[in-house]
Amino acid sequence: MAVDKRACVVVLGDVGRSPRMQYHALSLAKEGYSVDIVGYSGSAPHSDLLFSPKISFHYMNPPPSFISIFPRFITYFLKVLWQTWFLVWTLFWISKPSFYLVQNPPSIPTLPVCWFIARVNRTQLAIDWHNYGYTIMGLTLGPSHLLTRFSHFIEAFFGRLAGINMCVTKAMSQDLQKNWGVCATTLYDRPAEIFRPVSLSEKHELFLKLGKDYHEFSSSRPDDTLLTERFADGEVRLRLDRPGLLVSSTSWTEDEDFSILLDALDEYELNRSVNSSDYPPLLCVITGKGPLKNYYAKLIQAKEWQHVEICTPWLEPEDYPKLIASADLGVSLHTSSSGFDLPMKIVDMFGCGLPVCAVGYDCLKELVTDGKNGMIFKTAGDLADKLLAWFHGFPQNNEENRQLYRRQLEVYQSLRWHSEWCKVALPLLSVD
Repeated sequence: MAVDKRACVVVLGDVGRSPRMQYHALSLAKEGYSVDIVGYSGSAPHSDLLFSPKISFHYMNPPPSFISIFPRFITYFLKVLWQTWFLVWTLFWISKPSFYLVQNPPSIPTLPVCWFIARVNRTQLAIDWHNYGYTIMGLTLGPSHLLTRFSHFIEAFFGRLAGINMCVTKAMSQDLQKNWGVCATTLYDRPAEIFRPVSLSEKHELFLKLGKDYHEFSSSRPDDTLLTERFADGEVRLRLDRPGLLVSSTSWTEDEDFSILLDALDEYELNRSVNSSDYPPLLCVITGKGPLKNYYAKLIQAKEWQHVEICTPWLEPEDYPKLIASADLGVSLHTSSSGFDLPMKIVDMFGCGLPVCAVGYDCLKELVTDGKNGMIFKTAGDLADKLLAWFHGFPQNNEENRQLYRRQLEVYQSLRWHSEWCKVALPLLSVD
């Protein structure tokens, strides 16, 4: 008789905004596991998860908003108590899995609770290290704060107790081993199948759809868009007078300084004003939501640009990959609180064949090779220079150079998540 293979994926956050853990769940389901996903509702998960008969969602109630009236330390304590209760309750009521696969961060109370439940059920605890929770906490509280130091202890202690550890970079694997004695296997992020180049017709349909809600994409002609046009015979072409399409995605947190992009766009605006024939206008699309979005929205509204426009849409899950594949250049401002994680957005962009400008930090070289598949910058001035060089003579002139970058990214069309996961993660997670 076949043994029912079960796995529990734990995300103490919005499941829909945790793509790597969604990919874990999909891969587990493809390999015959029944998967329970525990986390919070919010953004819509990928449709493949929603319609999979092998995947079940168990959403927890978020902490009540009234606890925020208390001082920060008390608020944090009450939030952890609430999360601990609901996480313990939820995990006790689902069927016993072969292992609990836990996203870190957040570390508290996820790691202690999941370790405890795994011990009670005599099963495995697997931690997928995306970053260090204590470094994220240190951005707001400071590295010497009691809670930051407590988070550091929790991660180090329970990381050593976990039976399986995976992480996102070789640099993080080495750091975990050196400082905490944690042996973690590197499982690189790879693009899912939905991140792929798209046809001109798909681009046109996307822009028509976006134009209904965002005027930045619309045209005075109902069957055209700001960037594409459809002729009487049905042929779709890119408009020669189209703006350059710049795209970035963000969770609007402290580890992404969007003032760098705004300052660079200030300089681009100035150069376009002086040399309008050399540079196109720019449409900069920034997707995502998060705590600092309103702050940056006010800064954007204060700009009086004539040649640069910023649009901040919230996209349906299936439209986000199409937008990336339709862009001319991507921008990543992720700097990493620890210096050991890599931006998922760059992986997605590479999967779509989109070159990227990325702010540099130590382990970024594991993903981006400056001058080949992308460009690395340090300051707003550096970014402005790269934007001006990339879009000089756009769209006709300098196209050969832009295509050289895209050809370097063709290798990412064969590097996909599930095949990498089967080689690296499946052997670790397979339990008799």
